[in-house]
Amino acid sequence: MAERMKIDELSIAAIRSTCIDVINKAKSGHPGMALGSAPIVYTLFKNHLVADPNHPDWINRDRFILSAGHASSLLYTMLHLCGYGLTIDDLKSFRQLNSLTPGHPEYGHTSGVDATSGPLGQGIAQAVGVALAEQSLQAQYENGKTLINHYTYCLCGDGCLQEGLSQEAISFAGHQKLNKLILFYDSNDVTLDGGLEMSFSESVENRFLASEWNVLKVEDGNDIVAIDKAIKQAKLSKDKPTLIIVKTIIGYGSKKQGTSKVHGSPLGEEDGNYAKKEIYHYDYDPFFIPEEVYKNFADNFIKRGSKAYEEYKKEFDSYAKRNKKDALRFTNLINNDVSKYLSDVMPDIEIGSAISTRNASGKALNDYILSIPNLIGGSADVAGSVITKINGGTDFTPSNRSGHNINWGIREFLMASAANGIMLHHGLRVYVGCFLVFSDYMKSAIRTAALSHLPVIYLFSHDSIAVGEDGPTHQPIEHLAMLRSIPNLDVIRPCDEMETYAAWYLGLKSLDHPTAIILSRQNLPNLKTTSLDGVKKGAYIVAKEENKADLILIATGSEVSLAIELKTMLKEKGIDVRVVSMPSQEIFLRQDKSYQDEILSLPYDKRVSIEMLSTFGWSKFAKHNIGIDTFGTSAPASDAIEHFKFDKESVLEQLLKLIEN
Repeated sequence: MAERMKIDELSIAAIRSTCIDVINKAKSGHPGMALGSAPIVYTLFKNHLVADPNHPDWINRDRFILSAGHASSLLYTMLHLCGYGLTIDDLKSFRQLNSLTPGHPEYGHTSGVDATSGPLGQGIAQAVGVALAEQSLQAQYENGKTLINHYTYCLCGDGCLQEGLSQEAISFAGHQKLNKLILFYDSNDVTLDGGLEMSFSESVENRFLASEWNVLKVEDGNDIVAIDKAIKQAKLSKDKPTLIIVKTIIGYGSKKQGTSKVHGSPLGEEDGNYAKKEIYHYDYDPFFIPEEVYKNFADNFIKRGSKAYEEYKKEFDSYAKRNKKDALRFTNLINNDVSKYLSDVMPDIEIGSAISTRNASGKALNDYILSIPNLIGGSADVAGSVITKINGGTDFTPSNRSGHNINWGIREFLMASAANGIMLHHGLRVYVGCFLVFSDYMKSAIRTAALSHLPVIYLFSHDSIAVGEDGPTHQPIEHLAMLRSIPNLDVIRPCDEMETYAAWYLGLKSLDHPTAIILSRQNLPNLKTTSLDGVKKGAYIVAKEENKADLILIATGSEVSLAIELKTMLKEKGIDVRVVSMPSQEIFLRQDKSYQDEILSLPYDKRVSIEMLSTFGWSKFAKHNIGIDTFGTSAPASDAIEHFKFDKESVLEQLLKLIEN
């Protein structure tokens, strides 16, 4: 059969047939886009994508992000053919427990997967972050194109482009002129529920043109010559990202092609055999791939990538001889590890003075940038409120790629997803900021960062009803509980300047999880007992009992100084109290049980949590929880605090009632 078919036709038939086999074997999966997009991905990998499967983490490789992650069978088949170590048995284990081929691609789990994708639209936004990182990193070094000079490719479908996140990403990428970003749009006019016309009628072409993108079109998704030509043209762009619209047929080859019936259900043996034999002319046993197909990828993708990697090594060695300082810095920062630039010695803090933790965070950022040159970030149009600007720094713009301040605009979801892309790229450390109440907009991207083990730093200010007059729409209540519920995310709510510096320290120290730092708008007193070592343990005693503790008050953020005031007031009534600052529940729960028991040594019913947000989750530490479980109110901060009985007199009254009962 191989003699009768050209190698391109045979290879695409093998890819499509293997996707059918993979999904049929699992009795689960999405054949529609995998079959329709196969020629796009084949042409990209065979003729253009530069990556080395023997060095899958090579910093200067081209990136390929499958935004439509449900087409994972296509990506896994390509990784198998391209030498990334996925075996036929791995393909046969698609969507099974503990396999290397989960239902949607997971970064760090499967070699060759450049991003965790599946939540539609996030792949596009992560690709924007990767493309931004490539441009930023290149500009931060002398002759930076020798170190970093690659393309970022992304494949999306109709679903990705319907998600609001996609427009945030498209708008930002066009504004920033990220010309090394190339997005393929598998345009098959079908979604899960039926024809695209049921829910979508806009002109995608005009939408991208309005957002300052190049737009190219391929009318036949099986025309690999036209696809190849479009990619070549896209790579020539000097000032715009490029969209390549490829008209495809969903589930190509199936008797049900072109319908929603092939979107998310296996074809089955009968229809699968029909597609393979009658349409693809591929008459082989399931999971059999001819040697000619493997050789095709060995002679093209693998050979090209291996050669490029070896040439890069030689160029880097030559660069290192000419630019020793830059080469050393690049090497030191390439794996996102900045620990060697961090000091355990915290700055001198003026005890008794008062500063909001958002301002303390701004000071910490500007201190750390002096020793950590690859910090980059910004906020969703609230830099002046969240204090996320690097003083004296310049903005990242199309004319100044070396800028460290990123103006994300009012695009919280894009900001968080693109930050994931920046971390996926490697070589930079990124922070992003907005008001805590708008963390809702970012939640899915934060979850993806945690799942992907990406050490993004989130700065969330205006952390309570002390926001005041803006009212319940801007006063967070349930948001801290929501963030704390996300696995592999450290949430730190510092109580003063020292704890804020410590939070930044831990966030920068992390290599395998993101960190959310929760910041106050109002000034808080600097306490003499706060410390980096205490924050490292998640909770610690900041005001010890004088003799024998009758009660333990556990507080975070602005409520720690309140708890210390309450300790003095209770002492006057003969009640001895221990105050525990618990900036991070997650970090505290990772400590040895002996330490936990030492800090919370009183019985469960003699512990009280005090936090000016939802009490949800606090029951694991204390029987009695003082918080706010309703929405806020519009009033000056002091009035709102008094209304919710968080002034010291009202909290004292609540504590005395608890003790009495």
